[in-house]
Amino acid sequence: MLSKKFRTSAVIAGVASLALGLAACAGSSDDSGDGASGDTTAAAGGGGGDAIVVGFSQVGSESGWRAANTKSIQDTLTADNGFDLKFSDAQQKQENQIQAIRSYIAQGVDYIAFSPVVESGWDGVLEEAKTAGIPVILTDRAVDSKDTSLYKTFIGSDFVKEGQRIGEYVSDTFGTEPINVVELEGTTGSAPANDRKSGFADAIKGNPNVKVIASETGNFTRAEGKTVMEGFLQAYPDIDVVYAHNDDMGLGAIEAIEAAGKVPGKDIKIVSIDGVKDGMTALSQGKINYIVECNPLLGPDLAKIIKTLNDGGTVEPRIVTQDDAFNQEQATAALPDRQY
Repeated sequence: MLSKKFRTSAVIAGVASLALGLAACAGSSDDSGDGASGDTTAAAGGGGGDAIVVGFSQVGSESGWRAANTKSIQDTLTADNGFDLKFSDAQQKQENQIQAIRSYIAQGVDYIAFSPVVESGWDGVLEEAKTAGIPVILTDRAVDSKDTSLYKTFIGSDFVKEGQRIGEYVSDTFGTEPINVVELEGTTGSAPANDRKSGFADAIKGNPNVKVIASETGNFTRAEGKTVMEGFLQAYPDIDVVYAHNDDMGLGAIEAIEAAGKVPGKDIKIVSIDGVKDGMTALSQGKINYIVECNPLLGPDLAKIIKTLNDGGTVEPRIVTQDDAFNQEQATAALPDRQY
């Protein structure tokens, strides 16, 4: 039987090819809740000597999406499934994530996976992992490194397309007359914030009726989404649509709108991305008008990627997961079977 180090070398050399059939989506966006815990690396698996040791660094616990994403990974990369998972929560700080990755390198794990807090600034630590012969897998979020040999694959949603789908809906549904849009952005510098913003802008640029009058980060959290929306309501009396980069910020906006004596979904329309249960519930109630999904249940796909590499196979360098989209009727129908 080949040793893990030999198999890893074979993967790096590009031995054999195995296609993956992946069905889940990634990321968002952004992003809360319970699931991720602690600011230091913590073992979450048990594995014996033959277990595949995986170090995973999570962005944080900033949203319902992120909680579901963490749970999916922890529930899948278990000792019973042949893994020894070492998990850390970066608390939305890049320096914590870099420290965790270096700790995994020092421990000699078999694989490193992480969802980058921001896109830039990873080349140094990824070079260290490459030198150590440890394959890296990006989940949910991308890095902007020009050297794609620093990681094996990036599995995640097409955030640009998500933003475009929201923009097309807003333009087609509400943009038949002049409308003012405010934008609740995700964490500054993160891939979903950058891409969902650019995708939306691209989709509405041909419609002069749609005007973005303000845009500010709410860091993918419900609390900050509410605070930013309160400021928007005070500064701009004629807001027609809120575009939230994730459901949690959209839910925060609902609280602010209701506190201001307005009706969310009617007086001020709301569109968002993710499709977590709280967001879908608000959509079914008519408080949100449209959601583009970003499925957080990446654990099974991550496990499949790692096992493929560990068996000497190769994977595509970019694996795009699939998103659905929901109106009120579709959300109502989907809720009874919603897993997150």
